Amino acid sequence: MVITLLKESLVFAWHALVSNKLRTFLSLLGITIGIFAIITVFTVVDSLERNIRGSVQSLGDNVVFVMKWPWTFGPDYPWWKYMNRPVPAYKELAEVQRKSKSAEAIGFRIASRKTLKQQNNTIENATVSGWSYGYGKVKAFDIAEGRYFTESEADAGYNVAILGANIAEGLFPNNQYPIGKMVKVAGKNCKVIGLFKKEGESLLGNTMDNQAVIPYNFARLMMDVKSENNDPFIAVKAKAGVTNAQLKDELTGIMRSIRGLKPLADDDFALNETNLLSKNFDGLFDIVGIAGAIIGGFSILVGGFGIANIMFVSVRERTNLIGIQKSLGAKNYFILSQFLFEAVFLSLIGGIIGLLLIYLLTLVAGNVVDMEISLTRSNIILGLTISVLIGIISGFIPAYSASQLDPVEAIRST
Repeated sequence: MVITLLKESLVFAWHALVSNKLRTFLSLLGITIGIFAIITVFTVVDSLERNIRGSVQSLGDNVVFVMKWPWTFGPDYPWWKYMNRPVPAYKELAEVQRKSKSAEAIGFRIASRKTLKQQNNTIENATVSGWSYGYGKVKAFDIAEGRYFTESEADAGYNVAILGANIAEGLFPNNQYPIGKMVKVAGKNCKVIGLFKKEGESLLGNTMDNQAVIPYNFARLMMDVKSENNDPFIAVKAKAGVTNAQLKDELTGIMRSIRGLKPLADDDFALNETNLLSKNFDGLFDIVGIAGAIIGGFSILVGGFGIANIMFVSVRERTNLIGIQKSLGAKNYFILSQFLFEAVFLSLIGGIIGLLLIYLLTLVAGNVVDMEISLTRSNIILGLTISVLIGIISGFIPAYSASQLDPVEAIRST
């Protein structure tokens, strides 16, 4: 009986589609636009969230950053107190390494905009980062070619560099092999020893593609290490089993001791962790998702009325047929299910069209935007589920009214 119901409902639904194409098109347009609006918003938000969380994860979810400025500000802490804080210094790195018992790896990083040159190829305002050897154990990255600099190279300040994918393409076009060749960093010769694996764009701006990394002791020859414009910080990665809260407690004591702060004095440093960034973005994603759901919800509401309109017209056109079916023994639930399935099929068609449009949009967007945008399985299931629910809700009243028709009166109708 279920197979018969599905077969007849599919036939009737198809008949409703082809018998009045314009009416059907206008009615399904609301469902299509609604599913397109809602799932597009969810797809974009999910893609942005994956990108941002991937960028945040590359910083390390078990890493604490010792910095001058906090990533979040309290309501009752005047900004001018932050202004008077000193920036983290490289000499403090050794003290933190010596005193910390909870750290697996500790590193120092500084960055500035410099001009890179290789023969006739020049990149201006490129990001050049100076890393201590230990920062390579804190920061997540992959080397595609060559190697990372050694501890002795870092301590001695060797003029070596690791290039990001975009930097390497700009300095060595036409698939030139850069390993072992010399480039000029702020006018100083530097040997290329490695290439970072291409990562793609990052919304946080921390992709390695646009960076050149050199040892800190070489970088300090061309950068002002005391300038906060160069964003110096100490990054501390926790040992396995050590929580960020435990690590922050330890680092607070160490940094206060290093800087000789009195017991009642305020901290003159900030301890930041990546979950602060995640929490800030969570609220933004929630707002965007709710706004998209509201906009799409109105479109789906209109589409639901369209489906209901089709079903009422379908009931009226097939009243005589309903009477014949009932006179031959068809039960009320059979008639109700028949029209209800038909409404669901019609709504599903609109939803599938909306999902196909989104899929085509992701293909186009993937070639335009340097970020992975994909229609996930969960969003496909969500779109189809919403379509089915709209079909059930919109089709129930027309289906119920059809099931309650008197067979004699129905047969007499013309």
